[in-house]
Amino acid sequence: MLKRPESNEYAAYYSSYVNRVPDGNIINLLENQLNKWIYSLKDLTEEQGRFRYGLDKWTIKEVIGHIADTERIMGYRMLCIARGETIPLPGYDDISYVQNAEFNRLSLQELLDNLMIVRQSTISLLKILPSDSWGRQGNANGAGVTVRGIAYIIAGHELHHCQILQDQYLSSADFPAE
Repeated sequence: MLKRPESNEYAAYYSSYVNRVPDGNIINLLENQLNKWIYSLKDLTEEQGRFRYGLDKWTIKEVIGHIADTERIMGYRMLCIARGETIPLPGYDDISYVQNAEFNRLSLQELLDNLMIVRQSTISLLKILPSDSWGRQGNANGAGVTVRGIAYIIAGHELHHCQILQDQYLSSADFPAE
């Protein structure tokens, strides 16, 4: 259950996410990510949360909301596949989700609390899965994927966005001071 997924356990599109995830117990990695993530963003001001590094880029609040939405969808896919679902699961349009969510109307704390709840739900599900379900394969967004693959996609997706937040947002010369 805790071994890395093989390349045939997720669509090639997700390989950049999966490859970011360090070796180790994926459940522990997800728990550690949550603590690091919340700690690193909890002291941002609301103004900083509304910062975007380009006119067509999401705000920090929208990035946080996007991560939670994506994990919620991936968690649903993981549950379906773990339970033996054979019907292909749909994709989703992350851009329209962010536009329709209006994340900037929420406080940074509300968004971080939401992300924490979603991550705790993911971790809880992973902890109770029977070991044979981790390798179970289903179809999501037109591609084969396993439960294990999804767990790694979730972790890698967050690492991807954390890197962007660090490199493009928090390190920007235009990032508002406290």
